Amino acid sequence: MADKEKKVKKKKKEDAPAEEERASRGSRKAKRTGSNVFSMFTQKQVAEFKEAFQLMDHDKDGIIGKNDLRATFDSLGRLASEKELDEMVGEASGPINFTQLLTLFANRMSGGSDEDDVVIAAFKTFDNDGKIDSERLRHALMTWGDKFSADEVDEAYDQMDIDDKGYIDTTKLISMLTASAEDEEGGEAA
Repeated sequence: MADKEKKVKKKKKEDAPAEEERASRGSRKAKRTGSNVFSMFTQKQVAEFKEAFQLMDHDKDGIIGKNDLRATFDSLGRLASEKELDEMVGEASGPINFTQLLTLFANRMSGGSDEDDVVIAAFKTFDNDGKIDSERLRHALMTWGDKFSADEVDEAYDQMDIDDKGYIDTTKLISMLTASAEDEEGGEAA
């Protein structure tokens, strides 16, 4: 009987390294598989999201809560209702840490509304024979919806090609605004 127990113990010791190897391989595999939300964004974008997250996390606890959102809106000079704040916090499946915030942005970008179509349709309303009157667009940006300040419009216009008569090429503007992350990276490398 003692010989059988020794054989069983010996067999278990021999199998142990193989089991450990399988377990470690499994854990490495688990880390590699699954959707990695960080891979959906460029390093520059992730850094910008991280900076924004840190600005919104007013109590510096690593979680954006209702009070953090309220403080963020207050700092922007906008009052947010309890209902709006509850809806924003409710969009996340759990506490809004940095990874959860990236996941929310990724979900917004990958489905739901077709944002490029919205951008195209919006600027086509200003289009007149392939050109947009920059002063008419400036007035609209500063008057309706989420109003831009004069400085914000100037900053945006610095990125646009505006001809001598004050017109913006509609196609170039739409291409610039709807460019994918890969296009932006390619443009920076050139």
